[in-house]
Amino acid sequence: MLLEIEENAELVFDDGSPVRAASAIAAFGDGWLVVQDDATHAAWWRPGSVTPVRVADPVGGLEVFSSAAGTKHLKPDFEAACAVPGGGVLLLGSGSSPARTRVSLVRPGAAPVVADLRPAYQAVAAALGLREDQLNLEGACLIGDRLRWFQRGNPTAGTPTACVDLDVAALLAAVHGDGPAEKIDIEGVRRYDLGAVAGVALAVTDAVALADGRVLVSAAAEDTPNAIDDGPVTGSALALLDDDGPVVVEIPGAAKVEGLAVRETTAGGVRLHAVVDADDPDVPSRRLGLRLRW
Repeated sequence: MLLEIEENAELVFDDGSPVRAASAIAAFGDGWLVVQDDATHAAWWRPGSVTPVRVADPVGGLEVFSSAAGTKHLKPDFEAACAVPGGGVLLLGSGSSPARTRVSLVRPGAAPVVADLRPAYQAVAAALGLREDQLNLEGACLIGDRLRWFQRGNPTAGTPTACVDLDVAALLAAVHGDGPAEKIDIEGVRRYDLGAVAGVALAVTDAVALADGRVLVSAAAEDTPNAIDDGPVTGSALALLDDDGPVVVEIPGAAKVEGLAVRETTAGGVRLHAVVDADDPDVPSRRLGLRLRW
């Protein structure tokens, strides 16, 4: 695979404030929804404009959260987002603590539908052979009628990079309160070794389904002891998850790519949007325009 960075720009709201901690990106209305993992609002990026979109209610009266303020443990930590049948974008919490097992269904011009699906998270942990506190689900994409949900592995914490498939209809029913979260069908456990950058293992941060049925993931090499704390990032990469094993290409100069979306399928590859988390609430997240050729 050959990778080219076609665009690299800051993400800033129309009022000049930074888009914080970008963790996912998905097509939304006439633009793109960029998720902030430490806030109750996402950013609606459209040509010439970036405006806030509510994705969750305030927590303890707070709209943003940080380590410096001692409120990081309260954040929703939405780390994955994908468009779903019926319209809208489904945001999924990482599951790395009981406060992070909420999901939010967001539609343009409508209030978000938020649900705590901790029983589903517990079932995913069991399917992956993990304790609940080892979960760090950071990427998701639709494969037919299934949602493929990726665990961001961490060898230091004894967790593999892996994924499971969930029934989308049952998941959305649980979000709307029309079905039990503990009864969602979970299958298709897969585990991956994506290699390392400077001795730090690459682990999945987001995923997109390609037109040919394959899955492309973004991955970051972050030296951290657990699913909660940030650590030094030695690099990021894209990995095509092929039946013969992953094909990996490093993203030059990027710190921590956390979100990925398909912009355009081309004759010899794909164009993508990616978002980069600066791990600093005062520094704007960045968006990258990537071109990948097979």
